Amino acid sequence: MFGTKADGPDFASASVPRHLLRGLVGFGALIGSIALIPVMGWVSLVLAPAGLFALRGCPMCWTIGLLQTISRGRLQRSCQDGQCTLTVAGRT
Repeated sequence: MFGTKADGPDFASASVPRHLLRGLVGFGALIGSIALIPVMGWVSLVLAPAGLFALRGCPMCWTIGLLQTISRGRLQRSCQDGQCTLTVAGRT
């Protein structure tokens, strides 16, 4: 789940459709855990941990992972002499 120390955490998925499916399952479980309380009672809150697991801990982690998945292979970061630049991969 984590890249090298220089790269920082990696929350990306193998593909954008897979990441969107994880988001659908995660957000659906979180919303369902709250929305089903009137019908199922407090038992519906069992869905909340499943939703957090699908989102890899939090909705913001999922959002960061979506951006990483979309930009993977397209953006390249390079740091020299304390200055970092972000460029499109393949361009110099």
